[in-house]
Amino acid sequence: MIKARVTVTLKNGVLDPQGKAIEHALGGLGFGGVGQVRQGKVFDIELDSTDKAQAEIDLKAMCDKLLANTVIENYSVSFV
Repeated sequence: MIKARVTVTLKNGVLDPQGKAIEHALGGLGFGGVGQVRQGKVFDIELDSTDKAQAEIDLKAMCDKLLANTVIENYSVSFV
């Protein structure tokens, strides 16, 4: 079994209203000195495969087809 973590974040230059709302909320809660906040998504995926090369191909296809909107989002895959 292969375990992977896919992290999806907005590309630089793409507006992030949810991140901005979190940034303001943190300030309102008294957390000073918080700079820009950007939000994203994390997917922990278990694959029944033992072939890491094929798993990388499959995970990239999953991201390109479903997990990330590659027009406005970047993603990274790491094995855990």
